[in-house]
Amino acid sequence: MPADAVQPPQPLNSDEEALIRSLGQVMYALPRALDADMVREQRLPLSEYLTLMHLSEAPHRLMRMSELASACNLSLSGITRIVTRLEAQGLVERVRCDEDARGLNAVLTDAGLARLEQAWPTHLASVRRHVLDHLEGIDLAGLARAMGQVGAGD
Repeated sequence: MPADAVQPPQPLNSDEEALIRSLGQVMYALPRALDADMVREQRLPLSEYLTLMHLSEAPHRLMRMSELASACNLSLSGITRIVTRLEAQGLVERVRCDEDARGLNAVLTDAGLARLEQAWPTHLASVRRHVLDHLEGIDLAGLARAMGQVGAGD
């Protein structure tokens, strides 16, 4: 076989197969479970909570709409719909970008920060119940690094 020939992929062993199937289940079930808890207890969908969270962590609680969409793993139209709902509740405002008059920034209001702080304990309890309680004894730092590499496409 020539040196530059592509080797066929190796079949998964049983542990690898179990991991890949479990990851598929987690990617499907976890966001739904967290969302259900947030909606039931806070009447705040997970997508709106995450939008408020990312804005709260940004300098001056402000992000360009395209950057916010990326941070939330949403399309620009998807984040626009969420920001519109949050804006109607007084939790977020949209303002023109100073650097680019065509662009818009989303800004977390004081009411939005208060709403995030109110919802945070529910989100924390949900994350603990659905994720962290199942990972006792696992090297969380190593797992986080590995998942970060997977998420980055490495």
